[in-house]
Amino acid sequence: MGQRLFPFGLAAIVVLLDRISKWLVKTNISVWDTPRIVIPGLFNIVHTENPGIAFGLLADRSSELRGALLIGFSVAVLLVITRILLRPRSPQSQILRVGLGMVLGGAFGNLYDRIINGAVTDFVEVHAGQYYFPDFNVADSAITIGACLLLLDMWRSRERKPEAAEAAR
Repeated sequence: MGQRLFPFGLAAIVVLLDRISKWLVKTNISVWDTPRIVIPGLFNIVHTENPGIAFGLLADRSSELRGALLIGFSVAVLLVITRILLRPRSPQSQILRVGLGMVLGGAFGNLYDRIINGAVTDFVEVHAGQYYFPDFNVADSAITIGACLLLLDMWRSRERKPEAAEAAR
């Protein structure tokens, strides 16, 4: 049973880290403050509120439609991942379980922000000189890492299938 609950525990840790980090940013940095330089020319801490999705997409759409779409999509992701993890033959690959847990936690963290605040708090600003990557947060990082783990698992399972087919002959 512990193995089955592991992704949910990981998701809870992601949500906790996401909530704490966003709370720290919101209580210590105003949206109007200048960036807090952590590594000059590379990494800053800022406070931005993103009403859209990743990279500010949909930020200029009407708030009712955008909010409903983003909340609906997030809920759908949460339901699909939860169903995958709770089905009788849940995923066996640990990489897959970690990836699903990270995406689950990240999606829930951003969904919470979107429902409570109407926007997602972003605070990590990475740049190289004058070229800036869009701001992000702990939940975004977890979703990205989780998605990469899911892709890695798909690639690894594809590599195993030809070996299994050869062994069956």
